[in-house]
Amino acid sequence: MSLIHNERTKLTATFLNGLAIAFIAVGALAPVLAGGFRNPAIYVAQAAVCLVTAFALHFEARKLLGRLLP
Repeated sequence: MSLIHNERTKLTATFLNGLAIAFIAVGALAPVLAGGFRNPAIYVAQAAVCLVTAFALHFEARKLLGRLLP
């Protein structure tokens, strides 16, 4: 039973980390690549929110991996 639990835990952590990567790509990198600097304050706020969300998801995934069974 612990092998199934470990694989499900790893799958969930991978999903959360994938979401974190998507938040960085869409919220922080895409506006830069698109040249969307019409209103820099909105860009900075959007990038900050997306980066904080991405880091929160990444660290939640790391915490989840700490639950792996021996």
